[in-house]
Amino acid sequence: MSFEWRETTLGESLDINPFYSIRKGTLAKKISMADLEPFTRKITNYEVAEFNGGSKFKNGDTLVARITPCLENGKTAYVNILEKDEIGFGSTEFIVLRGKEGISDNKYVYYLSISPEFRNVAIKSMTGTSGRQRAQVDAISKWQFRLPPIKEQKEISALLSSLDDKIELNIAINKNLEEMAQALFKRWFVDFEFPNENGEPYKSSGGEFEESELGLIPKGWKVGRATDIFDVQSGGTPKTSTSEYWNGEIPFFTPKDCSNSLYVIETEKTITEDGLNNCNSKLFKTDTVFITARGTVGKVALAGRDMAMNQSCYALVAKSGYTQKYVFHLTQQLVNVLRKNASGAVFDAITVSTFQNLKTTLPDIELVRHFDGLVNGLYSLLLEKANETQTLQQLRDTLLPKLMSGEIRVPVEQDHSVPDLPMVAESSTIYQS
Repeated sequence: MSFEWRETTLGESLDINPFYSIRKGTLAKKISMADLEPFTRKITNYEVAEFNGGSKFKNGDTLVARITPCLENGKTAYVNILEKDEIGFGSTEFIVLRGKEGISDNKYVYYLSISPEFRNVAIKSMTGTSGRQRAQVDAISKWQFRLPPIKEQKEISALLSSLDDKIELNIAINKNLEEMAQALFKRWFVDFEFPNENGEPYKSSGGEFEESELGLIPKGWKVGRATDIFDVQSGGTPKTSTSEYWNGEIPFFTPKDCSNSLYVIETEKTITEDGLNNCNSKLFKTDTVFITARGTVGKVALAGRDMAMNQSCYALVAKSGYTQKYVFHLTQQLVNVLRKNASGAVFDAITVSTFQNLKTTLPDIELVRHFDGLVNGLYSLLLEKANETQTLQQLRDTLLPKLMSGEIRVPVEQDHSVPDLPMVAESSTIYQS
């Protein structure tokens, strides 16, 4: 192959907002800005809607958010949800990028678009009023960079894609595992079909019920408050002006760290031991349930490792006899109840008194322990996959800028299967050359 990389501009090397035609009123697949997850290649959601305007794209195109804060948050995706020659459409705030035949590879274009160099150019090009700033296509198209030969582009994108393929597989596995655990919780503690002494579904087999303020509940169960099941604990933030408190080894959970992943492994910010000792948060153990209380309210996550937490969240810690897995699923159910009770009003805050006043059933403790025993294996695998995914993401993010700059070269026609990697998330410095 040719080893020659050449200087070019983005506008010369790929198509920006390529022209496609859809007749107005035509039903087509639509991707909204909300359908894109930060720094996630795969598009997992779309709707079919009438086309009345917006960006248009085909399979192989890359969608880049151009408006604040979506651009800064990394909303970028690779389109592969369409049929051959099918045209989809979406937000007017997407920039659509496509490779040029024989010059640039479509998957390489995607990885180029999430590289730090491209993102810096796009972010610096933003103009407009506060809160409505947009990246400027003209400025982006003039960006100069070094482009490798097409064969090397394909090898680079194949290597990075192998990592993303494994990441996406782990995410799909974890989604299935979580759904299995949720289904079991609902069957036992909402539908009351837990196994009776003969192993038969309680309700369907004629189990006894009694009246309560929450309606019919299994005989022997009680009605209490959420705080009968778990303690509600607060967090706090060290002084931001004291540098000695920040950038340490302790993850610091905030609402920004909630994602589609059940377990939170890494956080945007970290603090030091001094920071922990000089704030109102304690070090919460793995499997602590976090719930966001302000901003984006009602998101629930599990700590994937020991971490501190800020004051915009609460930590829910199981009381004696109950378990963290049960508290996690119960909290998800209670959040749904709170949203329904809002009856169209804005669900904008949770306080300690919210839980103190929230009624719930108090099931038999032995049943809770039985449930925990059944789902523990699922959660061990969930945490293992979450850790592995974090390691893969760190490796991808470390390799990407080095591959794009030519600091690391990839020989052509190599096997890019993902090697066995550590299952525990570690510092990305391990993977730096």
